[in-house]
Amino acid sequence: MREALGIVETRSLVSALQAADTMVKTASVTIVDIEFVGSGVVAVSVEGDVAAVQAAVNSGSDAARGLGEIISANVIPRPHTEVNKLY
Repeated sequence: MREALGIVETRSLVSALQAADTMVKTASVTIVDIEFVGSGVVAVSVEGDVAAVQAAVNSGSDAARGLGEIISANVIPRPHTEVNKLY
């Protein structure tokens, strides 16, 4: 069972890769998906325990902000199992 789901959405692939790299180096999280949304928007999803995901999303969005635009950054603690069907 997943403890938390974190998502960072950026407007460039380079900043999304920077966010993903920083997130996995900051805390004990696993990359779930890198989704190319469209119009240059890329979303990176990670999972792990709540505190680790929160720390990873904060540091990942800060690192990516230096390279490009952050569309959104969000942490969902203990998501419902039905959320798994969305990706």
